[in-house]
Amino acid sequence: MPPNVRTTGLLLVLGLLLPVSIFSQNEPTKVVVDWNKVTVMSKTAVSLEVDVEPPMLRTSPVHARILKALRDLNADYARLVTWYTWPKLGIAEMKPPENGKTYWDFSLMDEYAQDFMEATEGHPVVVDFSTIPEWMFKTKAAVTYPEDPNQIDWDYEQGTELRDPTMKEVADYFGRVASWYTKGGFNDEFGEWHASGHHYQFAYWEVLNEADAEHSMTPAFYTRLYDAIVERVRQVSPEMKFAGLALAKPLVGPEYFQYFLDPKNHKAGISIDMITYHFYSMPDADETPETMQYTTFNRADDFLTAVRYIESIRKRFSPHTLTYIDELGTMLPGPTAPNLAHPIPDSYWNLSGGMWAYIYGYLAQIGTDLVAATELIDYPGMFAASSLVSWESGQPNARYWVSKLLRDDFGPGDKLVETELEIPEIYAQAFITPAGRHEILLVNKRDRAAELTIPGAAGGQMQRVDQSTGSSPPLTSEVAQDTLTLPGLAVAVLTLPK
Repeated sequence: MPPNVRTTGLLLVLGLLLPVSIFSQNEPTKVVVDWNKVTVMSKTAVSLEVDVEPPMLRTSPVHARILKALRDLNADYARLVTWYTWPKLGIAEMKPPENGKTYWDFSLMDEYAQDFMEATEGHPVVVDFSTIPEWMFKTKAAVTYPEDPNQIDWDYEQGTELRDPTMKEVADYFGRVASWYTKGGFNDEFGEWHASGHHYQFAYWEVLNEADAEHSMTPAFYTRLYDAIVERVRQVSPEMKFAGLALAKPLVGPEYFQYFLDPKNHKAGISIDMITYHFYSMPDADETPETMQYTTFNRADDFLTAVRYIESIRKRFSPHTLTYIDELGTMLPGPTAPNLAHPIPDSYWNLSGGMWAYIYGYLAQIGTDLVAATELIDYPGMFAASSLVSWESGQPNARYWVSKLLRDDFGPGDKLVETELEIPEIYAQAFITPAGRHEILLVNKRDRAAELTIPGAAGGQMQRVDQSTGSSPPLTSEVAQDTLTLPGLAVAVLTLPK
């Protein structure tokens, strides 16, 4: 057989075995949109999570920049949450009352609460003062904590059994915290009035955080505690709505959803207004940036499968309950969870932003109500790779700018229309906004440029976050022709001409 025939035959065999994209990667991929075929009406709003950490305090050099980023996102239902790792930032009563004396102290909590409420003024918010004082649990010895509020304490959370099995002590604690922030103060355990002057309005009170991880709570235990806290806080604020679960590992915890969402497992009159849960995509410790671009999106697909399953549970047991994925982001691994195995590569922030946009597009199809980018601020020693702003300068990174791009361009009321393209390396979803704009969300899942042909794109405008924009806002450019280049790990919103 002549050599040229053998070569032709080999190429034909390879063409049958290998993905089309390998042979067509040098030719533009066509994005086909049927603007007349609406697949779903979106109700998915973009927000963000604010985990209270020392850089948020007013003594921090990045305090003002952090709050500016929060304010500029202009999001509804931003979530303020405290965590046990900084006991004095999240607990208002560090010691039990005794001999007619109490130890209530809101001085640090008031700092970030006041700043958060000012930065989100005009928007409904979700609050989660999540940490139960450890003295309310049975422990072998009194649990100590650092006097320095800036010091991370991974050992504060210890107990699993409440010293008051009726749960009234815990419920009363959160009732007083709610009263401090919404009713101007409270009467303490001995009847003494503590005035705050606060009369904030919180749209939702989220009950505890990551019930499947903290204090080893079973679904039944958490549900009982949820009911007790809701009943008490509602006495203080009858108009308050409530969110529950805030699960850390929704992919492996369907029993929490099945139990909690079943009304027969709750006391009469207890509302289940919203369920919440979290997701972080994390690569293996030995992965390179080249490998992470594959595993990050694969794990995102696993999460989306779990979301669809959770939705089937919710619709079966409690269809009126809303869903808020109130922590969505990425992490990097290390010897212990919060530490980094290596310096964060610049491309990571774009990869993380790309995953966020990719998941958002699918959540809009699924019908999730709210999704929050996480976290506003983090730093080395505390999941630094999850931060939306620089812990050194307070400047927003690519993850933040992707979140703002989505917040500004998409939201409830958008019509998602049928969108097709030939290769899985690129994600595309077309939207018709309530204002009548025709927009396409584009995500390049790979760290290499892609050529796309989009009929009708010429004369339009593209906003883009990629590795060239760094910590700057999205780049806006005019589109000269229907064929365009999408840089590696880029997130773009293409607005077609009218």
